[in-house]
Amino acid sequence: MAEHGVGEPPGAVSWLKDPRALRAYAHPVRMALMGLLRTEGPLTATRAAELLGESSGTCSFHLRQLAKYGLVEEAGGGTGREKPWRATAPLTSWRNSSDDPEMIAATGLLGAVQVERYFEELTRWLDRGAAESPQWRDAAMLGDRILYVTADELKDLSHRIMHLVDEYFDRTQDPGLRPEGSRPVTYLHLAFPSR
Repeated sequence: MAEHGVGEPPGAVSWLKDPRALRAYAHPVRMALMGLLRTEGPLTATRAAELLGESSGTCSFHLRQLAKYGLVEEAGGGTGREKPWRATAPLTSWRNSSDDPEMIAATGLLGAVQVERYFEELTRWLDRGAAESPQWRDAAMLGDRILYVTADELKDLSHRIMHLVDEYFDRTQDPGLRPEGSRPVTYLHLAFPSR
């Protein structure tokens, strides 16, 4: 259930290859911190805490844990909870195809945490949907399709979809590229055998 892994430039991805790193990343606050650092740029633990509704001590602890596995680093300047942190890469990914039982368990845990976060985000959207503009309600997508495909066809389909989505990725890193009226959108891509 990797976040990305298709056609990314070298150095654009933090690859999690160690089950300890996967388990460390599998925490809702840490995932939220990574998202903030990638979209808002370097942040202090104090500012991250304000944006997430957490304590600065909690954010400081989780930033240090992420740094332990090379996912974030100090951005320079400041001290203590007022020193800024940045993500070391704009994407995080991991392989789902390991035969190592420890890796299988770690990727399962990480996948479960991801799904829980997605469900919470979707529930928040549905709760506030009536207050959204008709334009955004119309643009949002919720649906599914049952497809009969081979594993190779599914992999090819996933790659083609990611290439389309990647056309908008630079906007995440460079706020100057974001058109007026744009908002952060969670675009979920899920595909798995249902039987």
